[in-house]
Amino acid sequence: MQASTPKLVRDLMTKEVVTLQRNEQLSIADQVMTLGRIRHLPVLGEEGELVGVVSRRDLLHGALASVLGYGSKGRHTLMNTILVKEVMTNDPMFIAPDTPLGEAARIMSKNKIGCLPVTQGDALVGILTEGDFVALHAAEDSC
Repeated sequence: MQASTPKLVRDLMTKEVVTLQRNEQLSIADQVMTLGRIRHLPVLGEEGELVGVVSRRDLLHGALASVLGYGSKGRHTLMNTILVKEVMTNDPMFIAPDTPLGEAARIMSKNKIGCLPVTQGDALVGILTEGDFVALHAAEDSC
């Protein structure tokens, strides 16, 4: 029996979301992203509310230090002095879990964003990424 194709964000989103706090060092974001092979991390405020998203691209700002003559040790030292809140995207777009996947895809495409945090009320309940859509398409093609 073939599984039905996901229709809503809740059916495709990643439910186990790794998050950061806004006052964490950028070096922590770099380590988490590298070890977990993650490209987007939601950022939570003091009350656990979604306040931002930090992406692999945001980390490139820290990597500019290596271009300016710092070695890997100097880059790491610099990234220890930068806080996530200094480079994250503030007030990111987000989506509800009962949103149709087609609408989510249109929002991501139109706004040229790689992820949408999924919220229910003030709670972060998941994240939908470009990778989720690629995996869905790959799974459909293998059937």
